[in-house]
Amino acid sequence: MTAVDTIPLDQFLKLQGVVESGGHAKLLIRDGQVRVNGLIETRRGRKLRRGDIVELGGEQYRVEPRAADLDET
Repeated sequence: MTAVDTIPLDQFLKLQGVVESGGHAKLLIRDGQVRVNGLIETRRGRKLRRGDIVELGGEQYRVEPRAADLDET
């Protein structure tokens, strides 16, 4: 799996529009409010992979490939 196949947890939360800034993501993660695959995650740089489930505030977000990553063959 290459670096392209992963995304840091804090960046994922920003891209999903769940948080407005990296600082906000850092606080929520540090405070134990974020779960990855059902487990509390306190590392903001945690590398997420395709299929991981991130939970925050009662909502779930699945790490999916971007359209540009899909093989069009």
